[in-house]
Amino acid sequence: MRVGEKMYSTSNPMPTHQLSDYNRGIMGSHNDSDARNLRVYQTWKGSNIFCLGGRLVFGPDVRSLFLTIFLIMIPVILFCAFVSQRLINDFQHQLGYYVVAICVVLTAHVIILLFLTSARDPGIIPRNLHPPEDEGSSISVDWSGSQVAGPSLPPTKDVIVNGMVVKVKYCQTCLLYRPPRCSHCSICNNCVERFDHHCPWVGQCIGKRNYRFFFMFVSSTTMLCLYILAFCWVNIRKIMDTYHCNMWTAFLKSPVSGILILYTFICAWFVGGLTAFHLYLIFTNQTTYENFRYRYDGKMNPYNLGCIHNVLQVFFSKIPKSKNKFRAKVRVNSSSSYASSMPLGDSLSPEVPKRSFDIEVGKRQAVADEDFEAIQSQIDSVGGLERCGTQPRHTNWDHKANWEITPDIHVLAAEFGMESGLADRQKISGDH
Repeated sequence: MRVGEKMYSTSNPMPTHQLSDYNRGIMGSHNDSDARNLRVYQTWKGSNIFCLGGRLVFGPDVRSLFLTIFLIMIPVILFCAFVSQRLINDFQHQLGYYVVAICVVLTAHVIILLFLTSARDPGIIPRNLHPPEDEGSSISVDWSGSQVAGPSLPPTKDVIVNGMVVKVKYCQTCLLYRPPRCSHCSICNNCVERFDHHCPWVGQCIGKRNYRFFFMFVSSTTMLCLYILAFCWVNIRKIMDTYHCNMWTAFLKSPVSGILILYTFICAWFVGGLTAFHLYLIFTNQTTYENFRYRYDGKMNPYNLGCIHNVLQVFFSKIPKSKNKFRAKVRVNSSSSYASSMPLGDSLSPEVPKRSFDIEVGKRQAVADEDFEAIQSQIDSVGGLERCGTQPRHTNWDHKANWEITPDIHVLAAEFGMESGLADRQKISGDH
């Protein structure tokens, strides 16, 4: 079932004011007057943050993006403001201007790659509204008089990848069997295809649709750090040659160069090491998640196609389109306590009753055990009178309140397939 679809019941709806608080949470009347049109991103159940009407998709920790931009821009600004002036004067044939221009272009390239990594769908798998039926079995997601809390689906399944058996897991949150290499990100609350990791520096998951840009961002940042580091050293050497002084005196004459050398050296170790690690992952066709969790041997990795094909797959394969249409319109029933949406394209036919049940992440299974036991005990007590043929003992509590079957019980009994039994027992209790 696609996101936004509903399951409908043919029962006659009870008035909303007669329902219990719990049933108001899982039942809603689909009236045209109550429905309102929203976009998919406005009813999104993940933790993502959307901008520009759902065109940009960020992670919940998008604020860290500003820190990353700050850490990139500050050394570039210091380099252009304090170091480049001496380089422009010392280099002939306007080579100093080219040095500054290349730095600015490389910085713009890094920032663009950062936004391409952070502001796009990383490969989110659309979640289901109800669990899938187990293949080869007769498992149903609906209750029919059973006290079982829900369908019993196997936690894993075996699939064949390049001739090798790979286990895929069932996601309890997204209600689906994850495709191979897919994992659920606890930060974004989404299942992400070819999940690599969640990067706090870009504020987004790294997956199938943005891994290429992430690697280019990390490697380009490494190049930018080495570029500034190199020309700061050149500036120090020019000062030493001009003033015939040692290195420490040169640092005193240009302290910004010394600060930038230290800063870019530390950053180059960090992003440079990350670049080298991801080069290893690309050559062996692994993800960060797989490397730390499974530690594939070279002969056991079912995704390894060889070094050349692995590189081609990452950098030259077509990026798949997003499986989510965040700007698509959905119809939301505003009377329900939580969003239950249906695509406008899947409009209701006249034969479908207008009473609907929103089934999401076990909402259908959410009838509390104590509610069911209370109903069952009340039905059993009425049934006991039927079998014994005796009058109840006179007590201080109200007789009518004890034996009257409320509309709430009628509604829940209809869900459990006990409506006919309740009608007979209500008649007997009325005779008593």
